[in-house]
Amino acid sequence: MAPDSDFWNSLAQLVTTHSIMIDRPKNTAHPRYAQLIYPFDYGYVEKTSAGDGAGIDVWIGSLPQKTLTGILCTFDRLKFDAEIKLLIGCTQEDVKTIQDFNNELPSLFIANPRVTDDVPN
Repeated sequence: MAPDSDFWNSLAQLVTTHSIMIDRPKNTAHPRYAQLIYPFDYGYVEKTSAGDGAGIDVWIGSLPQKTLTGILCTFDRLKFDAEIKLLIGCTQEDVKTIQDFNNELPSLFIANPRVTDDVPN
């Protein structure tokens, strides 16, 4: 199995075998910045850990099929912190909306090559 396939298969398996906790539902305000309204459900994969010690972050997009669309890599220039966020069921427009929401954080979207629906290249 190619390393690329192994990577995407492992992430896809993670999101199908672990529960996703939505702690910031769509259309709710950020806990510290009330002007920031979450455009989609945002949460984390339970029983995982990311670089910040919390669970791996997840955005749930507008597509009915909840497959792993890709990952969004972000870098916080103030905290010198890099993270990945799993994007599930996202269209190209959803990805742009999520990147715009995180407009203070430079980001890189990497599409899951196994998903060919309405997602970015």
